[in-house]
Formats: sequence, structure tokens, C-alpha cells
Amino acid sequence: MGTAYRVCKDITVHMNIATEPSKAVAALPDAQIVTEVQHYTGSLFRFRTTRPRSLRFRAGEFVMIGLMGDPDPANGKRKPLLRAYSIASPTWDDGLEFYSIKVKDGPLTSRLQHIQPGDQIILRPKPVGTLVHDALLPGKRLWFFASGTGIAPFASLLREPQTYEDYERVILTHTCRETAELKYGADLIETIRGDELLRDLIGDGFADRLTYYPTTTRDDGPKTGRVTRLLRNGTLFADLGIDRMDPEIDRAMVCGSLGLNTDMKEILEGFGLREGANAAPAEYVVEKAFVG
Repeated sequence: MGTAYRVCKDITVHMNIATEPSKAVAALPDAQIVTEVQHYTGSLFRFRTTRPRSLRFRAGEFVMIGLMGDPDPANGKRKPLLRAYSIASPTWDDGLEFYSIKVKDGPLTSRLQHIQPGDQIILRPKPVGTLVHDALLPGKRLWFFASGTGIAPFASLLREPQTYEDYERVILTHTCRETAELKYGADLIETIRGDELLRDLIGDGFADRLTYYPTTTRDDGPKTGRVTRLLRNGTLFADLGIDRMDPEIDRAMVCGSLGLNTDMKEILEGFGLREGANAAPAEYVVEKAFVG
């Protein structure tokens, strides 16, 4: 097993956690109730909502969520303002979790960042996406390449028993600009390693097969540099005790900025991996609907 990098627990970030004090009654179409909100930095937050009883999804999929827009000046009617959000919670969770950026002038996130427990959001219960196990051929080593809030679908997949049933080793890489932005991922990995329910579901020792490799591009963090650069110059492989990617055993999922997705496609195909899809499984997949 190679080196598993961990983020120091003494990272200082602004974290407000609010939980729902009481049940609310949904009034919006396809509405769910916000049950918890946690702010990590001035640009990142997560929130939890109730889950429709009928909602079934595969780990890694996304749904459309949002709020009602402002009234149309001409007719006073309001339309839903929706965006694609990956479900960060595992399939067996009673609630739903989402991880989001805050954009000051963003049509949706400028308002969504102010939600509180008890508020309502719109959730279209039709999950879709490419970051699912069905889109990959069988392999032995699974890589998750994320930047920013692109870690969200992997937060679900990392808590999915099938992930550890299908693969001998799972590697999460997460690239952010600043060390504080790694907090969500660091908390996630710590929770997974100590989760007794997951241990019961998957088996003892499952977390020993999970490697966490965070990097930063602005701050001096656990590892400095964009993951694409660390892949190209061989640093990542040396750190993890891996020679190189092998299309016979390696499988990969990518979710991040357009730049990361484009560069990772080039890198993975350079190692001989082919892009897959639900209808034609192969060695790697990229989430094209990610907006964070």
C-alpha cells in the first residue's frame, strides 16, 4: 500500500452547522425540506434534505435541484431555477446530501447559499449520470479524480459497498486551490474510516484499501500541484508505489472543471484507457454535466 496523505486536523476554517429544529410541510412542486447546512469557506457549503420515498438512484448520479425564480415582470409568473447537482450521500442513506460552491452573482447559488434548515428546495427525482459502476468494465484498481466540488459524486461512491466488492484498491485524488477547501474531503475520509455501519456492510479492513491523495494549487498543502501535473511527471505514481496506469486493471472516474476533465481525458487515453458510458462500458468515464 502506498502513502495515504491526510489533511491536518488543525485547519482553521469557518464552519457553521445548522440542523432542522422541526418538521416543515412542503409547498413547492417536487419540494424537499432542508435538514442541515454546513458552511466550510466563503465559497463552499454542503446541505442535506429529506429524500423522496420513491427516489432510487445509483451512486454517482445527479439530480436537478433549485429554487423558484423571481416573478416575470411581464406576467408575474415564477419559473423554477434548476441546476444539476451530484448526490453526495450513499444510496442507503435516508436523506440526501449535496456539496456546492457559492457564486456571488450566480443565478442559483447566490440564493441557494442562504438556505436554512426548514427551508424548501425543488428536487426533480430523475437521477442520471455517467459516473456509475455500470459504465466501467471490471478492473482491480479504481481512481477518482476530482477538483473542487467535483468530489460530490465520489462521496457517494466511496460509501457504496459495490465499490469495494468490485475493486481491490480505491484511490481518491482531490485538487483544490486552498488547503481549507479540502476540509469536506478530509472529513469524508475520516468518517468512512471510522464508520461502523460501513464496516458491517463491507467487512473489516475495507478502509485499508482506500487511499486519499489531496493536492492544492495555491497554498502549501499535503501535496502542492494540480493532479494532472503530478500524473504527467510521475510524482503521484511514485508517492503511491505504482509504476503506471494499466488498462488491464485500472479504471477511472473524473469530475471537475472543464480544464481538468479535458486534461484527464488526454492523460488517461495516453495510458491506453478508453472512455466508457452506460451503454458501452470501458476503462474510464467523465461527468459532463458537472457545473461546480
